[in-house]
Amino acid sequence: MTTQPADPMEGAPLIRPSTTDHPLYESVVEACRTVFDPEIPVNIFDLGLVYTIDISPQNEVGIVMTLTAPGCPVAGEMPGWVQDAVNSVAGVQNVEVQMTFDPPWGMDMMSDEARLELGFM
Repeated sequence: MTTQPADPMEGAPLIRPSTTDHPLYESVVEACRTVFDPEIPVNIFDLGLVYTIDISPQNEVGIVMTLTAPGCPVAGEMPGWVQDAVNSVAGVQNVEVQMTFDPPWGMDMMSDEARLELGFM
């Protein structure tokens, strides 16, 4: 008899929530907004490429992000751009950027500002 792998708990979010109540959160978001996908004239945060910003009590930042497509030409460079941008925020002690493609990025993840900028609204 074979068993099926356990499905994620029903109702569990696919994307882990960010620590939006941390005092550095807004500054980290603004730093992420300085990084752009070279092929799209919108920053990675408003594109919805940043899934989670997790900030510890020791001001260590963990970012889970994705790309518009797994074959993105800057896939190897973008995590470093994000790390450099967030490392420049006063008070940040350490930054780790993790790439994921689960869930895959979709245009529905863009902010209204990004949709407007790209002519989708």
